[in-house]
Amino acid sequence: MAYIIPVVLFVFVIFLLSRKRTKKHPKPFPAHWHTILLTRVRFYKNLSDENQKVFQKRMMLFLEEVYIEAVQFELEELDSILVAASAVIPVFGFKEWHYNNLSTVLIYPDYFDENLSFDADVQGRKIAGLVGTGRYKNQMILSRKALHHGFTNATDKGNTAIHEFVHLLDNTDGVTDGIPERLLEHQYIAPWLALMHKEMEAINNDASDIRNYGGTSQTEFFAVASEYFFERPDLFKRKHPELYEMLSRCFTPSGTRKIIKRSFV
Repeated sequence: MAYIIPVVLFVFVIFLLSRKRTKKHPKPFPAHWHTILLTRVRFYKNLSDENQKVFQKRMMLFLEEVYIEAVQFELEELDSILVAASAVIPVFGFKEWHYNNLSTVLIYPDYFDENLSFDADVQGRKIAGLVGTGRYKNQMILSRKALHHGFTNATDKGNTAIHEFVHLLDNTDGVTDGIPERLLEHQYIAPWLALMHKEMEAINNDASDIRNYGGTSQTEFFAVASEYFFERPDLFKRKHPELYEMLSRCFTPSGTRKIIKRSFV
């Protein structure tokens, strides 16, 4: 018995040392990325200098934890920058966030179909992005065209990559259903559902400026409305003040709202 305790302690110490060695140590943020982000990512541009540095660190941590792979083309630096920025934007209001339900982002050169084919002669290539299930579990697939378009069109209300990362957030409670139970305090779930269904009805009656796809299901409404919230926050707040307030509660917990307020200007 006297020998068992030292052995257990030794194993425990080795375990702790092993954990320490495997702790993530992100690479330094490349200085020239700052200019790229200022040019391409409005959310980043509107942050204070201090919060831009936080954003940079969060990007590098994401790139350390999630593998990005290009399919049938050579991955470029800008591809990785835009994917990482898309990942950080919806969770920037949280002190720390790890996408435990994501291991790989696959980037296809073009839009693809339900069979994940993106050949030019294939009909029905309309999918811009998706979060995988089954053998594609913990993977995200993005169209490169859609990824770049989300950061080049300053007048639309959409961003495919942000849309897909919001689906991952939706899934943190185990179900992708448009009800962000892990993001909203319990007392706001019922009001969220009421607001969501009211606006979905308006979408389906052509009485809303939220993209039509948001009217197809609760799941897609949450993701589509979130795109609008992050891409055109000023317009979204003016057109949909109640939804804006509710999504602010989702993505910017009360303790951090003042900190990142400038992101939503």
